[in-house]
Amino acid sequence: MKSLTSFFFHRLLGWKFHGDFPDLKKCVVIVVPHTHWMDFFIGLMVRKLIGVQINYVGKKSLFEGPFGWFFRWTGGAPVDRSKRSDTVDAVASLFEDREEFRLALAPEGTRKKVAQWKTGYYYIAQKAGVPIILVAFDYGTKTVRISEPRLPSGDYESDYKGYREFYQGVVGKIPAYT
Repeated sequence: MKSLTSFFFHRLLGWKFHGDFPDLKKCVVIVVPHTHWMDFFIGLMVRKLIGVQINYVGKKSLFEGPFGWFFRWTGGAPVDRSKRSDTVDAVASLFEDREEFRLALAPEGTRKKVAQWKTGYYYIAQKAGVPIILVAFDYGTKTVRISEPRLPSGDYESDYKGYREFYQGVVGKIPAYT
């Protein structure tokens, strides 16, 4: 299956990698920009090609109905965003409960253009004591860029500025939402 995915991803779609995914059992992976539903399928192919299990959370409604099994099968877990609960603590505790856990998040929180990212990814990584890996799906160059691990320093504004620099010039599937 990996060779078929590689043929499709590299030869037919024309994508390439810049950087290697670090050998970590636990981390938060932020994927930016998230502008189209196609990002999900690019992510599944990337995960297959790097040979690493990466989980994700999604809105509860995705896991209901006829396709719920698919999202669970691909490593997803539902989050009920209608309840007022401490999602950061709940997700951070998943890192304690598992020997191996890599969590992918889209910090924009939507596929539309945003001025500022949501901060949950940062505080989850900080509370769990795990590094953040930055991943960019650059549709402009058809390159998946992968950063070195970055431990949250506790100074969100400073760290955020560095994260944004990594994504400078990256173009999403829908460029207007980048």
